[in-house]
Amino acid sequence: MTNQTEKTLVIVTHPNLNSSRINKRLTEELLIHEEVTVHLLYEAYPDEQIDVEKERQLLENYDRIVLQFPFYWYSAPYLLKKWLDKVWGSGWAYGPGGNKLEGKELRLAISTGGVREAYQAGGFHQYSYSELLRPFQASANRVKMLYKPSFEISGVREVNDEALEKLAKKYAEFVTQPFLIAVES
Repeated sequence: MTNQTEKTLVIVTHPNLNSSRINKRLTEELLIHEEVTVHLLYEAYPDEQIDVEKERQLLENYDRIVLQFPFYWYSAPYLLKKWLDKVWGSGWAYGPGGNKLEGKELRLAISTGGVREAYQAGGFHQYSYSELLRPFQASANRVKMLYKPSFEISGVREVNDEALEKLAKKYAEFVTQPFLIAVES
């Protein structure tokens, strides 16, 4: 195995990013890393009319895709779901001739109001993050992407400024860590 630097695209989907203390800070931290491209979905499409071809061309230029969003009602904000439905279409992402995402890495970065302990068997939500994020993993599998572990921030209302700064640095490491590529000899 050898390390190889690849191109990373982070798609930030927050309907009110400027008022989001957590997602706003995470996004600001990524903007100082020139090897990362940040794509603000709500800023790009305030009218929610997604330019499918433009988005597909963008995705084709990157090796790692990170979907960053607040985890609402056990899912992503509406615009991200709409984006996935439109952009990851048959004949492009899957099905006959649909291989444009194959081999690319997919990571999720989510934030929740609930504390981590609430996201487990016997906890308030009854299911773990891994279980609740399974549809994203299934989607990645369907388009032959490499689904990697997610970055989760729980209990966002309890995160103080010092902890947020540490989380922002950890998040940047999560996004920028080198890819491990198998090299055949």
